[in-house]
Amino acid sequence: QVELVESGGGLVQAGGSLRLSCTASGRSPNNYAMGWLRQAPGKEREFIAAINYRGDGTYYADTVKGRFTISRNNGKNTIYLDMRNLQPDETAMYYCAASVVVVTSADKFDFWGQGTQVTVSS
Repeated sequence: QVELVESGGGLVQAGGSLRLSCTASGRSPNNYAMGWLRQAPGKEREFIAAINYRGDGTYYADTVKGRFTISRNNGKNTIYLDMRNLQPDETAMYYCAASVVVVTSADKFDFWGQGTQVTVSS
């Protein structure tokens, strides 16, 4: 079992930047691959990025490639998502999730956090 707690969400203007954090606890959280996903009102949950347990392999959705960066600090049991050039249509609840192996599909993650809201104003 892995518990995940996200933080760092908030209100940002279009074109701005934000860093999200996710702290993991429980049974060997550093052995899990991690990912970030988001869900806007009325839409399905969308995969954004994933990182392997070592931190040397990263994967991105085409919509965020080049603007978002996922990273992890296993010494702090924390995963980060650095986002830049945010746009209003990226307003959503952002979730951190864990999986036994790297996955890029929302329905394949094993554990989820409660989410942190990101609102991008125009």
